[in-house]
Amino acid sequence: MLKKLLIANRGEIAVRVIRTAKALGYRTVAVYSEADANALHVEQADEAVCIGPAQVAASYLNADAILDAAAKTGADCIHPGYGFLSENASFAKTIKQAGLTFVGPPENAIELMGSKRRSKIAMQEAGVPVVPGYEGPGKGHGASDDELITAAKDIGYPLMLKASAGGGGRGMRLVGSESELADNIKRARSEAKQAFGDDELIIEKAVIEPRHVEIQVFADRHGNAVYLGERDCSVQRRHQKVVEEAPSPFVTPELRKAMGEAAVKAALACGYEGAGTVEFLVDKDRNFYFLEMNTRLQVEHPVTELITGQDLVAWQLMVAEGRPLPLAQDEIELNGHAIEVRLYAEDPANGFTPQTGTLHQFTPAEGAGLRYDTGVRSGDVVSPHYDPMLAKVIAWGQNRDEARRRLIRALEDTAVFGVTTNRHFLSRIIADDTFGAGEATTAFLQQAFKDDPSLAPQPLTIRELALSACVLSLSGTGQEGWSNAPATVMPMKLETQDDSLELLVRHSGHTLQVSHGEEHYELQLQSQEPGLLCIIDNGVRQRCQYYRSGDSLYLQAFGRSWSVRDITHQPAQGAQGAGSGKVQASMDGGIIDVLVAEGDQVEQGQTLVILEAMKMEHPVKADRSGTIGQLLARQGDQVKRGQLLVQVEANEEADA
Repeated sequence: MLKKLLIANRGEIAVRVIRTAKALGYRTVAVYSEADANALHVEQADEAVCIGPAQVAASYLNADAILDAAAKTGADCIHPGYGFLSENASFAKTIKQAGLTFVGPPENAIELMGSKRRSKIAMQEAGVPVVPGYEGPGKGHGASDDELITAAKDIGYPLMLKASAGGGGRGMRLVGSESELADNIKRARSEAKQAFGDDELIIEKAVIEPRHVEIQVFADRHGNAVYLGERDCSVQRRHQKVVEEAPSPFVTPELRKAMGEAAVKAALACGYEGAGTVEFLVDKDRNFYFLEMNTRLQVEHPVTELITGQDLVAWQLMVAEGRPLPLAQDEIELNGHAIEVRLYAEDPANGFTPQTGTLHQFTPAEGAGLRYDTGVRSGDVVSPHYDPMLAKVIAWGQNRDEARRRLIRALEDTAVFGVTTNRHFLSRIIADDTFGAGEATTAFLQQAFKDDPSLAPQPLTIRELALSACVLSLSGTGQEGWSNAPATVMPMKLETQDDSLELLVRHSGHTLQVSHGEEHYELQLQSQEPGLLCIIDNGVRQRCQYYRSGDSLYLQAFGRSWSVRDITHQPAQGAQGAGSGKVQASMDGGIIDVLVAEGDQVEQGQTLVILEAMKMEHPVKADRSGTIGQLLARQGDQVKRGQLLVQVEANEEADA
């Protein structure tokens, strides 16, 4: 009997595992970095051990520190969660050698499926359909650049370059022609090396506009293996999943059975135990091809739990204890529909740049069929060291439309203040007609949302400015700010992300009129309580959620989130405009490549520095043409958002 579980992870998945472990009577142990000392998973575990500084290589990837924490606390089993060491075969092996139980598959299965090259070969031998491609020359060696370029001529374009050890879209490139291949190989190898410590690549023929459908499998030590339906993960951005749902609106019962049986065949072929996910690409004619197998619990496992009524973490612990699977294949039933979205601290209107800072308020909406898996709460700091996912928002319904409605409402009513998120972008996806019709492929976002308003900065409307002024003028005053005294007019100056705006605000009883230039807007004030203002706007009573921190105000209303800063009483300050030549870090992160030297001539838009943050590479570009004057960035530097990296001096002839 296992008694004490150490969770070798952080954030929402650590909280998720702790929840089930506690319910089953296990004592729980959290591990944490110095940056996570006050994290939710640390608070919720029975015991917690600090395993190193913020950098993942020195903490969450430090196997020795994790094993030492297990020894200190007397933990007899370790759950790896997802990411970090969850698919590291040597970590699983080391745990077993230490006499502990690894809550996951055997190390041989992890090692095999961790290589896209070797797993694809194994699946071909097991009779599982695979995408045509090139896995290397054999003999245990990965392909060289020249071998990849030669193979690509036979496979044809477009094709996919993939990191053999990869996942999450890192080290993956869609290549449309031979002229693009060499540079993409270089970039894919660099990103794969950074992310996985392994720059081996494979090539696959690109399946155009496929569905990305995965099968949840489970196997035990007694030779039993089952599948628990499928999840459709086709809605992706840069090969990273944005929306996941179960069941797939595209999969027929016949296809589900065929894919499920192929997935079980894949699991049995590698001697699998525990939870695994076999991912397939499905073309428009419902032909399916093996993509990869993830030898761990998936981020999107909640949608499977909601439609099967099963706790997959509980299943993992049963298998780890050597018990048989709790259900046979014909006992697994699917009920209703579930959809999950990943709520990220990122700015869709600014290229999905990850956001850092204090999460002043995070209040999930309440309602039937809703589930939130999160590792944060109000007051937490979103740091640059880890993935910026704040929560998974999941809705279940008796049918797909009910799940969609519930999810849209949940996203609109969840209060998130302090950092910019993709909340509005997600709600627009779920409300989109193409998604609603179940017709979204992996090309959906690129096609349908290419010019979506949520992906570009939108100036505040006079209506939104009026509401901002209303909250600022009343915030902190309560009802005493409303009176029948003669109307008063006061100037107000607000700073937005891109501009500063001068308003005139007129109070008359419970009516507030706001003017900006030639624009005017009127609101009636109905009631106010901390964080919530009720107004009458054009005859319709509405609520506005808000949070005020000093001069900064965060608002959610009219289906949108925005923030302003009250600078009415501040002295005027010059702002550094676009085209200044002062190239700054777009976020906290590490410099992994510097592409220019002092004295170089550069063009506006040219990439000068590659910044790594949130496990992704971000190009930092020149905002004007000129000559590199100061070069302050060095490879290996850790930099803060807004830190000056490069000074581009304007050429004299350009100024003449």
